[in-house]
Amino acid sequence: MAKLELLLQKCDSLTHIKQLQAHLLTIGRFQLYPSITIKLLELCALPPITNLPYATTLFHQLQSPSTRHWNAVVRGLAQSLQPTQAVTWYATMSRSSQKVDALTCSFALKACARALALSEAMQIHSQLLRFGFGRDVLLRTTLLDVYAKVGKLGFAQKVFDEMPERDIACWNALVAGLAQGSQPSEALALFERMAEEEGLKPNEVTVLGALSACSQLGALRGGERIHTYIVNAKLDTHVIVCNAVIDMYAKCGFVDRAYEAFENMRCGKNLITWNTMIMAFAMHGDGCKALELFEKMGKNGVCPDAVSYLAALCACNHAGLVEDGVKLFNSMAGSGMVPNVKHYGTVVDLLGRAGRLQEAYEIVKSMPMFPDVVLWQTLLGASKTYGNVEMAEMASRNLVELGSEGCGDFVLLSNVYAAHNRWDDVGRVREAMKRRDVKKIPGFGYIEVEGVIHKFVNGDQNHVNSHEIYSKLDEIKCRIKAYGYVAKTNHVLHDIGEEDKENALSYHCEKLAVAFGLISTDEGTPIQVIKNLRICDDCHVVMKLISEIYNREIIVRDRARFHRFQDGLCSCRDYW
Repeated sequence: MAKLELLLQKCDSLTHIKQLQAHLLTIGRFQLYPSITIKLLELCALPPITNLPYATTLFHQLQSPSTRHWNAVVRGLAQSLQPTQAVTWYATMSRSSQKVDALTCSFALKACARALALSEAMQIHSQLLRFGFGRDVLLRTTLLDVYAKVGKLGFAQKVFDEMPERDIACWNALVAGLAQGSQPSEALALFERMAEEEGLKPNEVTVLGALSACSQLGALRGGERIHTYIVNAKLDTHVIVCNAVIDMYAKCGFVDRAYEAFENMRCGKNLITWNTMIMAFAMHGDGCKALELFEKMGKNGVCPDAVSYLAALCACNHAGLVEDGVKLFNSMAGSGMVPNVKHYGTVVDLLGRAGRLQEAYEIVKSMPMFPDVVLWQTLLGASKTYGNVEMAEMASRNLVELGSEGCGDFVLLSNVYAAHNRWDDVGRVREAMKRRDVKKIPGFGYIEVEGVIHKFVNGDQNHVNSHEIYSKLDEIKCRIKAYGYVAKTNHVLHDIGEEDKENALSYHCEKLAVAFGLISTDEGTPIQVIKNLRICDDCHVVMKLISEIYNREIIVRDRARFHRFQDGLCSCRDYW
């Protein structure tokens, strides 16, 4: 036995495993040493060897596999590219005479999380309660994590609330789940509760979830408090935490603060650090700084990857640096980098925004891979911007062939027709939308005031301060008209009167949010708004005027980028 264990320690490849197995079979001892066969299974089922076909072959040679044998295979499959197979093995084991233990359930639940298998996770949840594992904190934490990852945040919260005792891992799982799901505000509230009420000390995993929530909400004050905690707790020695801080400041609208965090990192920068900062400059329309940083990373011995090139191309796109972008794209091949569909899509968008639609279309035709839905949507958007009906119809046909039924596809084509007063075609597109039950995504925006997130939709009258907000909007309309403002009613693509068009423009969600910011914050305080859709031309003009008249800096993060309005100008230089 001692000799066999010595041989087992030397097994560092599949060849050695096969040799030891053959030796055991030759001497007739393969079935007699379960500890040896378990270790063999674990070696070939898990990294660094990971040969699951051989692991299952080895398993099937066992006459009476134990729970640990089953667990080795289930664990390996759960970590593989086909995690659903782990769930299948778990189900087979449940029907066998062999007992499932807490580890089996844990491995199977982790497989469910990776495969987003909700129904299977619910079955395992029911079984683990029946097996008496309900008080196992680690198992409940894994279950919570599964529900969070499949989007069942209510289930995750219920598991958390019912836990008889909680460790930091379960708090981290729920904070991350809420942040990555649809409840970032709740994630921040949970983070505060954890630190203040429960006396638990957040670790690097906790702050990553909380910073992610701040990034989504644009919650600068919350992000600043977390950053202060990170520095005091010396969590800034983790590069992944520093990267998240950079991302948070950038997504809250303060790229200068992001760059300050980038420059002052106590730990070494990795490739993700550089990519995060380049993308931050790109989102804020500072193409020159992004390209400067792209060159600097190479000089610092960091080799750009596909994400680096994509970030730099996005920077060119948002800043209108067309020739720089095309040159960068063409340089990829010389650097040994093969462009993927996202790189092609960014160049198509770059040319399309500049009005070079035919060149953009030629890029699409030259692609070595099949154009995807996003790429045709990009071309359709450019066609709408420049009123090219023929190109819009062509892009729309390709989207239909690809089975796309996004509301944006129909709305863009409808807008192209409406801009040319082709109301019959507009009606035809809208009828198609009704037949397919396609609904237009409503515009909404967020603003944070004194740590509270306020949400507005277009024409919103449900806010508690609605009367004051609308009074402020009336004041704004009077003051901006004195500066020569004329509503851009040509962008209201409905067959209605001019007065109705102007009213439709007046109450867009970002205007409501900014009006609320003006009445709710001190003079000179920057106003930050996050919008789910692209800011419209009229709102863009109005924001510039408000920034000048009221002497306020206004930061708007829309679907694609940031707009920083100050002294009547925008950081995008009216190119977006």
